[in-house]
Amino acid sequence: MSAAQRRIGMFVCLFAIVLAVLDLQIVSAAAVPIVRDLDPVHGIDHFPWLVSAFALASAAMLPLYGKLCDTLGAKRVFLGAVGTFLLGSALCGLARSMGELIAARAVQGLGGGGLMSVTMVVIAQLAGPGEQGPGRGGGLGGVVAGGGMALGPWLGGFLADHAGWRWIFYVNLPLGIVVLAAGALVLNLPDQPVRRPLDWAGAGLAAAFSTALLLVTDWGGRTYAWSSPRITGLLCAAVVALALFLWRQRRAAEPVLPLSLFRVPALRWGFVVQGITGAAMMCAIYYVLVYLQVARGLSSSAAGLFLLPMAAGMTAVGILTGRLSGSARTLTLTGTLTMTAVFALLATTVTPDTPLWLIRAELLLAGAGFGQLVGRLIELVQNAAPRPLLGVATTGIRFFQTLGNALGAALFGTVLFRLVDGDVSAIPTLHGAEHVAAVRDFVHATDVVFGCGAAVMLLATLLATRLPRAQAKAPAGTLPDGALDRVPEEARRTAS
Repeated sequence: MSAAQRRIGMFVCLFAIVLAVLDLQIVSAAAVPIVRDLDPVHGIDHFPWLVSAFALASAAMLPLYGKLCDTLGAKRVFLGAVGTFLLGSALCGLARSMGELIAARAVQGLGGGGLMSVTMVVIAQLAGPGEQGPGRGGGLGGVVAGGGMALGPWLGGFLADHAGWRWIFYVNLPLGIVVLAAGALVLNLPDQPVRRPLDWAGAGLAAAFSTALLLVTDWGGRTYAWSSPRITGLLCAAVVALALFLWRQRRAAEPVLPLSLFRVPALRWGFVVQGITGAAMMCAIYYVLVYLQVARGLSSSAAGLFLLPMAAGMTAVGILTGRLSGSARTLTLTGTLTMTAVFALLATTVTPDTPLWLIRAELLLAGAGFGQLVGRLIELVQNAAPRPLLGVATTGIRFFQTLGNALGAALFGTVLFRLVDGDVSAIPTLHGAEHVAAVRDFVHATDVVFGCGAAVMLLATLLATRLPRAQAKAPAGTLPDGALDRVPEEARRTAS
């Protein structure tokens, strides 16, 4: 590929990431118009499934996407994911009931999972002659994803207010068609896919485990009590599915997530730290927004504007660190330390009357911390992964981030709702001394949540010290020393 083609290819990939990440969060700000149009009586009860259906379908496909990249080639899988995403977007826009919209969101999520993971594999394979390692674009891709996550709720509210909620989905069509056409014409990747059987049983077990776990975190303590038969059954199903998945991965000829990857220190610790970081990002974004709406009385769209400083901080720091020579390990350590400090600040400064400029400043600092983290672990994992397993390793770290998002939402949500008496959503409707007392109790609970976030990020910092220091990369197309002992038999013959 020429230098111009590589630049166009990189732009196409970054744009695809933005589309996927925006659609993960974008519907959260359009709840009222969607429910009012499709089902004003019972629609609000089903609305959480619009987010969950996308997330569940995305997570369920992640392990399989990695193996498909290594088997069929990243370009084919990327174009297939974009096409599926566009089909789901069109169906969402045409939906005439909440059931149809939820089903269409699941189809959209099947493609969205590929856009958020396969795209990173494509970026890794766009490295030109003399450029360093497959992970060179992981940092920029991660920053774009983080910025999209921060801007999604605001953009959803803007489109719903000014163009109608269906345009949240219709806007994907012309943009996605451009991505599809440009990807088909420009991308000429140097991958060498090997036709070999796929571990469909392993992929199914991974999907069953992630689906059960995500449903537990979504329903537990809110829709159903933690001790309810439904939550207990889902937990048991998740444990059984995980045990069967691990058993299958030890015996499958071509596992979707080879357990041998965990023998590589950069991969093992990278997966864990990425999961913890995903949990912390959910805490920083979601519970600051909840505080602004419940304790300060801001509308959802006004609260969403507070995420602009975070997005700006992530973008600026991501671009700056991309130009520096610091290693991914160093940036991971400084990023986790920065986020530990941010959560400590939030836990000690957030009160019922904290100046709003201070909240914006703390979110700007949070963006600076996440800007050092988002994408750097992907870069580290891609650089350490054996070439025949690049797709599996890349989608693997995205899978752990998704699980971290879900577990973080459950952990921090449980802490908050255990400490708050009564219905949080009813606090803005209270008056007088009752309102003051309820806000005070809610803010205290929020401070505890942020304190838990600081503890979680401190743990991430300690674990990040286990990440190996940068090592010299093997020449393109070869494997690091000892990697041949860590890949499946057919991939080993191909690499040799």
